Amino acid sequence: MNSIAEIWVYLSASPLLWLTATILAYLLALAISAKLGGTPLANSVLIAGVLIIVLLQVTQTSYISYFEGAQFVHFLLGPATVALAIPLYKNLEKLRRSLLPIAGALIAGSLTAMGSAVAIATAFGAPADVVASIAPKSTSAPIAMELARNLGGIPSLAAVLVILTGILGAVIVTPLMNALRIKDYAARGFAVGVASHGIGTARAFQVSEVAGAFSGIAMALNGALTSILVLVWVLLSQA
Repeated sequence: MNSIAEIWVYLSASPLLWLTATILAYLLALAISAKLGGTPLANSVLIAGVLIIVLLQVTQTSYISYFEGAQFVHFLLGPATVALAIPLYKNLEKLRRSLLPIAGALIAGSLTAMGSAVAIATAFGAPADVVASIAPKSTSAPIAMELARNLGGIPSLAAVLVILTGILGAVIVTPLMNALRIKDYAARGFAVGVASHGIGTARAFQVSEVAGAFSGIAMALNGALTSILVLVWVLLSQA
């Protein structure tokens, strides 16, 4: 028993342990989701997150120790966000043809996502830093964390809210769109991309390549528009 404990102490000090654990947890989550027929309720990100939390609790490992090993995955969020320009470029012609409705949907969706979150948090008496953290919840994690920091919020809380928003959107998007009888996959994808960023986009790609492409476009455009809205917010608050 002592030898096992000694081995664990040695392994836990290696950054590769938690990077490997993160990747394996996600692969296992994908397998579980596939086994359950790819149902939206079996979201792979949610399952992987639960597996990692359970592992950290069982091994009594702090988040700081875990993040030292898993931070390479966090680093990849930046390049992944920049790569959203690819579907934007590939579908440039479709965007030109539908520029007006896309612009209207983007502005309405972005303002609703940000405004409703801020209004609800304020109505419930949330502190200013929490309100600032929840405002960019519908953008990708790197963007949301930076925007929250600029607004005087808590970047780590913003990241958690981004993940929760993405998981919720990925779970309800398909049944919601079916209930609303929206059959245009471009419209379905764009809606989930504005509301639920990368996690919603991953779900959109599982349903349709067209939905995934438009979701990626919406995610990129919403990140840019939300950044502009936050800049306006900061300038108005300083005036």
